Amino acid sequence: MGRLTESAAAGSGARAARWAGSPPTLLLISPTSPGCAATMASSDEDGTNGGASEAGEDREAPGKRRRLGLLATAWLTFYNIAMTAGWLVLAIAMVRTHRGLYKSVQKTLKFFQTFALLEVRIVPTSVLVTGVQVSSRIFMVWLITHSIKPIQNEESVVLFLVAWTVTEITRYSFYTFSLLDHLPYFIKWARYNFFIILYPVGVAGELLTIYAALPYVKKTGMFSIRLPNKYNVSFDYYYFLLITMASYIPLFPQLYFHMLRQRRKVLHGEVIVEKDD
Repeated sequence: MGRLTESAAAGSGARAARWAGSPPTLLLISPTSPGCAATMASSDEDGTNGGASEAGEDREAPGKRRRLGLLATAWLTFYNIAMTAGWLVLAIAMVRTHRGLYKSVQKTLKFFQTFALLEVRIVPTSVLVTGVQVSSRIFMVWLITHSIKPIQNEESVVLFLVAWTVTEITRYSFYTFSLLDHLPYFIKWARYNFFIILYPVGVAGELLTIYAALPYVKKTGMFSIRLPNKYNVSFDYYYFLLITMASYIPLFPQLYFHMLRQRRKVLHGEVIVEKDD
């Protein structure tokens, strides 16, 4: 539904500095299991190095943590620069395209939006929250616009693509400059102001696109499982889409107003108190 709940503190120079000293959780991709995550983290507070008991290892621990922190920060910086560049490429393609917008940008869109699955363990927020945000985008890309070709030229598709693109360029730029500890005020301002219009526009585009897909889904029965079958289970994709649309009603206001609260904290100087686990 548009990634509404990234922590506002993620953009501060303080967090970037803290990452450099104590690396964030990262996602490591296994060759056999793309979704397999491994935690790379250490603590600057407990004075230990993974339970090591030797004095020599204890003395080496701070240096190892610093090196690991630098590697983590370098990876995060590379990731955010790459994502910023990817969405910029998509934006340029959108500006140059006059007909068949989705068809002209679909490869770039699918690649970078799917690549965002890494954020489930990279972004310093709840894994559950980030997972829901990313999966909703994946759902729109693969199970709606990719799978239901008759709706690819709908104006609502252009609506959410424009909203996504501007949002992502702003967001990844914000993270990149924050990690480099050189955050221009305009980027910070854009990050916490553009969403006021872009998030509702994006959600409207998504809902209208799903709505446009309903007749085709009902007529074809795509992705549905009918009884009888040997597994004795049924699934109706048409009703699943209706439930998905209804879920926006309670979820979107909560996420949107949370982002408004973060905006007040960041732009109006309210102190954000964070507690370390």
